[in-house]
Amino acid sequence: MSTSDRIVLVTGASGALGGAVARAFWDGGARLVLFDRDVSRLPERLPELASTSERWLGHSCDLADEAAVGRGVAAALERFGGIDAVVNVAGAYRGGDPFDEAPLADLDLMLAVNLRTVAVVSRAVLPAMRRQGDGAIVNVASIAAFEPAQAARSTAYGLSKAAVVHLTRSLAAELADTGVRVNAVAPGTLDTPANRVAMPKADTSSWVRLEDLAAVVLFLASPAARAVSGAVVPVTGGA
Repeated sequence: MSTSDRIVLVTGASGALGGAVARAFWDGGARLVLFDRDVSRLPERLPELASTSERWLGHSCDLADEAAVGRGVAAALERFGGIDAVVNVAGAYRGGDPFDEAPLADLDLMLAVNLRTVAVVSRAVLPAMRRQGDGAIVNVASIAAFEPAQAARSTAYGLSKAAVVHLTRSLAAELADTGVRVNAVAPGTLDTPANRVAMPKADTSSWVRLEDLAAVVLFLASPAARAVSGAVVPVTGGA
């Protein structure tokens, strides 16, 4: 699916999923705005970046820091003149202990990394999208937001992703008459090197391939999904 000349902001772009999402948009012809704590690792995910600076802009920042994110969005608008789509990939997982035994700091961390970053980035881009009368925001939630068994011993993570779902649907309703669409994907376990190391004995046949999830994200962010807003799409693998 072509995203030629679309200007797409991807957060967490140095990570496994962020890199796969950036790859999908790059191959579709988009111009990229890539946010992460350290964008120096971006060429590891997308080697083509090392040979050109015309189609992308990197910005290192704490995605929970409103001022830092605002500076990055301002730089993107100055460079490219607009932002057509945002994919909020950045996130983290913390789990393994029963809720009453896990540090309460885990809840603070999950809300900060998985929810606040989505809120901060979305708030930063929305004024420009409203002016354009067009835009797409795609958030990464989790099947754990809906399936209690998936969130067992990771309640703080599930809560943070459920909040992302609520934010997605609330924003979609709020922005219904603006031309800005807001959707989310809710993947199961991702097939990443980190997850394979963490769960060496797991049956990976039902894990979600990164390129498959990236393809769903690309669709939701593209003009082909212009009639879709407020959707939370489960992506559960098993193919």
